[in-house]
Amino acid sequence: MRPPLWHPPIELSDHEALIIKRIKRAKLFTFLRLNRLFIFNDEFQEELATIFKDSTVGNSPVPPAQIALAIILQAYLGISDDEVIEEMLMDQRWQLVLDCLNCETPPFSKPTLIRFRNRLIKKELDQRLIDRTVEIAKQKGGFGSSQLKAALDSSPLWGAGKVEDTYNLLGHALRKAVSAIARAGQGREPAEIAELAGAPILNSSSLKTALDLNWDDPGERQNALLIILNSLCSVEEWMQSQSDCDEFEVAKETLDVARVIESQNVTFDSQGVPSLSKGVAAYRRISIEDPDMRHGRKSRSQKIDGYKRHILKDLDSGVVRAVALTRANTPESAATLDLERDLRLQNIHLTELHIDRAYLSSHWVIQRDEKLKIFCKSWPVRNSGLFDKNSFFLDWDRHLISCPNQVSIPFEPGKVVHFPPSECAICPLRADCTNSKRGRSVSIHPDEALMQELRARQSTTTGRLDLRKRTTVEHSLAHIGHWQGNRARYLGQRKNLFDLRRVAVVHNLHVIARISQLLPIQPGIKSNSLAE
Repeated sequence: MRPPLWHPPIELSDHEALIIKRIKRAKLFTFLRLNRLFIFNDEFQEELATIFKDSTVGNSPVPPAQIALAIILQAYLGISDDEVIEEMLMDQRWQLVLDCLNCETPPFSKPTLIRFRNRLIKKELDQRLIDRTVEIAKQKGGFGSSQLKAALDSSPLWGAGKVEDTYNLLGHALRKAVSAIARAGQGREPAEIAELAGAPILNSSSLKTALDLNWDDPGERQNALLIILNSLCSVEEWMQSQSDCDEFEVAKETLDVARVIESQNVTFDSQGVPSLSKGVAAYRRISIEDPDMRHGRKSRSQKIDGYKRHILKDLDSGVVRAVALTRANTPESAATLDLERDLRLQNIHLTELHIDRAYLSSHWVIQRDEKLKIFCKSWPVRNSGLFDKNSFFLDWDRHLISCPNQVSIPFEPGKVVHFPPSECAICPLRADCTNSKRGRSVSIHPDEALMQELRARQSTTTGRLDLRKRTTVEHSLAHIGHWQGNRARYLGQRKNLFDLRRVAVVHNLHVIARISQLLPIQPGIKSNSLAE
């Protein structure tokens, strides 16, 4: 059954006004109380209601606007689902926003909150929460142009799953499979299943304690790996021998994960003896509980086990237009595909993009049209005190490169140009150009024209001023990191994308409060602005 539209009172009661006066720091509660029906107008409420089935049977569900407000406040305070239910009973600020002052039971239960969140994710309506804040910012701030000037940046988000080495990953998968078998109706404890399945090493407090080996000895480490893999085979064979093996679907999936880990981390010699592979597989799974976590880097010195979050900020309005969450080993440039998908519903055209060099290989840059202007620091050009690439002239009409001595040869983007050794040998400028006996060579970037444009721009005062505009997205990313934290709340990429999106909504609500006051200030209230 579709829920009714939610129409709580607009005017403040005396009790509500008193509560608002007492709110000193967490001003989002005040802002949402004053503007809840403007943010969740009837049209938007009807859109959110589509996550419910249109049926004449069943209980009338809770208005989605009411649950959505709770989800936003949950992101604002960084609390659990259980704490949300508790806050609705204990905290008058929550009751103020959700129109349930002095309630003895919460307006909805924890299962209702979880179901709503899952349906919101399934219908991709969590992005619509961001879109709605963008619409409001346009209405109240006068940002009606379809031309978007945006800045893009990323930061690490550490995964919530436990990161383990190969031995413990395999052991964790085996222990999880045995527990799933026990839950499937065997009527036995996991320890008994492990003994029957020929994997007694799973019954110790830890796998390495059960193996009790000298881990500094390569031979013993190899023996440990053999024992674990033999246990894996034994559990698979035992499970297949059971008459009710069709009920072990979860266990089968977990054992399949173990085989994936084996394929990524283990090699076998000609005698079939296993050993750990050298190096790290490109898409190596690092956690049993979270299948999407990966090893990655934000920089050469900063390693990440989890994800990278990306935000695209509107430089005119200050709101975050879209966000993306990628695995930590995914290049930053790949995020623009997800960001573009989310921007399509906002009916805008990107005209300025302020980025760092990690995004120069993105499709937005490579496939840009003439209307898109890129602002970014160029890659540095150095040549150990000799003539660098800036000393050479590129004729883009004829695709010729000329050296400081006016020798010209053809060039192709993405390739290396080699000047004739015979010309370099007699060149009067040779000592300032190259020390190579084979003559001078110059690498041409695949998008060398853009690199020249970026280098020319950052050599001017105006150009350097334009580059500094990108710092505002770093500030917004810091605010989002403050609310979301540096460690993921959920397991899995999609749920953590949902969390990032609702935190972006919190950020945008702060921006909107600064742009304008959506409703007249109620009597006795000084301001509805939000404190950062």
